[in-house]
Amino acid sequence: MSKKWKVGIFLFNDVEVLDFAGPFEVFSVTYDNNGEKPFDVKTVSETGEMVQARNGLRILPDYHFENAPEFDILVIPGGSGTREIEHNQKVIHWIQQQMQSVTLMTSVCTGAFLLAKAGLLTKRKCTTHWGSLERLQKEYPAIDVKSEVKFVDEGNIITSAGISAGINMSFHVLQRLVGKETANATAHRMEYDMEL
Repeated sequence: MSKKWKVGIFLFNDVEVLDFAGPFEVFSVTYDNNGEKPFDVKTVSETGEMVQARNGLRILPDYHFENAPEFDILVIPGGSGTREIEHNQKVIHWIQQQMQSVTLMTSVCTGAFLLAKAGLLTKRKCTTHWGSLERLQKEYPAIDVKSEVKFVDEGNIITSAGISAGINMSFHVLQRLVGKETANATAHRMEYDMEL
């Protein structure tokens, strides 16, 4: 069997639903040529207690910070809740710690602000939701913020634009890690028009 990638998706109150559900779906429904799943996808929050996403969707995370396994890929979604947790030092410290062990750190939408707060985007290119591009550039002038792109690949950090762009980014990750054939097969399974 080929490598099994452990994917962690960070959850918090008022997280944007498609920011985390899009990548969750892409990684979860992927099968390799042998019919095996190359990604093991789990959710994690600060406390492990029930999270209420935007518009009231409730999710019970698989793990909390203290019992989460070591992930290969971490997805940091966005949403209005990022404004509050930007000031949560425990969250920011956890993201910094994860960067030391993950193969890929990714963000969707305003999740980029959490990576920026953690100091991970300094002197790098990145993107975020179109409505937050100006704020990100103003608050973090040492970051090269890109507009009108679905995602920005900076090697071990990939940021994506708003909401549905996290799906595009996830397919890009599939292409990088398990190949274009598998990415195309997954897009076909999801009936998703993949634009990379």
